[in-house]
Amino acid sequence: MDQRAPVRIEIDDDATPVVRLLGRTLRDAARTGHAPEVLGRGTGTVAVRSHDTPQAATVTLHGGVVTVTGGVFAPTDATLVVDLESRFAPTQDPEDDAELAGGMLRALRPPLPPWREAAEHFWEVTRGIHGIPDVLVAVAGEPEGPQEARFGAGPSTYRMVGTPEALAGVFTGADYLLTSLESGLRVQGTLSQLSVMTAASWKVRFDV
Repeated sequence: MDQRAPVRIEIDDDATPVVRLLGRTLRDAARTGHAPEVLGRGTGTVAVRSHDTPQAATVTLHGGVVTVTGGVFAPTDATLVVDLESRFAPTQDPEDDAELAGGMLRALRPPLPPWREAAEHFWEVTRGIHGIPDVLVAVAGEPEGPQEARFGAGPSTYRMVGTPEALAGVFTGADYLLTSLESGLRVQGTLSQLSVMTAASWKVRFDV
């Protein structure tokens, strides 16, 4: 039986968006038991850099604790250059320790949960936002036909329709809501509701 202690993910007190994004993603990975060989036992430091902005962070692994800090201010064991808006997709070959870099890249790309599960979590953590619609309706295009999940009750409704992958991406914070609209996700609601739902998606994405 695996006797590993739970992995702890820590971030800066006044974390930047990239640090929050990394921290939230690694917490998701740790919670679901993804990439335990890296998060639970690894030792080393990895620089994670955005491919198109100055954003960067350092991920330090030590004794089951993963610490994410803003910037890269010292030599690291490995470097990843990724697209922050495409679920940490690498944009160039990792540098230095290839095994450590590969493990961190796996940890940063945990599988998405089922869309219903993701929607339920999204609703739980965002329903308290001022102006959030009373009802969230998510409709996924499944092979057997459209499948609907409804959360909340009341007169105002917001409807989101997409593939299971697209819905899970937005509801988990893996994808930006507005970027997903450009790639086929459809919504039904007012502009003010879209504004609030965008803020809700940021809350989930950055765990704020």
